[in-house]
Amino acid sequence: MHAILEHVAQNGVVAILRGVNPGILVPLGQALADAGVGAIEITLNSEGALQGITALKEAIGEKLPIGAGTVMTGEDAHTAIKAGATFVLTPHLAEETLAVCCQAKIPAVIGVMTPTEAVRAYDFGCEMVKIFPAASIGANYFRELRGPLPQIATMAVGGVNKDNAVEFIKAGARAVGAGGQLVDFAAAARGDWEAVKRKANEIVVAVHAAKYD
Repeated sequence: MHAILEHVAQNGVVAILRGVNPGILVPLGQALADAGVGAIEITLNSEGALQGITALKEAIGEKLPIGAGTVMTGEDAHTAIKAGATFVLTPHLAEETLAVCCQAKIPAVIGVMTPTEAVRAYDFGCEMVKIFPAASIGANYFRELRGPLPQIATMAVGGVNKDNAVEFIKAGARAVGAGGQLVDFAAAARGDWEAVKRKANEIVVAVHAAKYD
């Protein structure tokens, strides 16, 4: 597995930033890194996403991977990688995007829902798939999927919170991705970075306990 995905799997928590004020991305990213998250995803359908990726890569890229999320096309992937994204995430089975990432030697976490989609993504070179929307499917789905497909690493995204994050990890997910349930956006807007760190750390601690205790 690519070193970045190994890092994500070992840590287990990806913070998803969608629609965040570009002016607070760097201090927010620093607070999340201090809270112990394993990676940060900035969704491309956010204002200033590409500039935010570049700024976070420069500010904290040595601490943790900075990814581009909601990558819909191969051209989006090209643009995000050029901006400094070290991994890419999609909400869907995006073969063109995966091909671009494979050529650039950048890991892609491809969104899937069914075993057929998971196997197809894996066969095209995807080492970790994003099961989305995870909360709608439930943790037991990850457990069942591991039976015939133990070689495919999974990330749970969509409706993840502190409680079900533990369930997903125990059911076999290698990582979880969360936005509002992990990031206190209201605290971030007022510059209360300690509150941001406290909330994010709750899921980090819960996931680490599920993984290693």
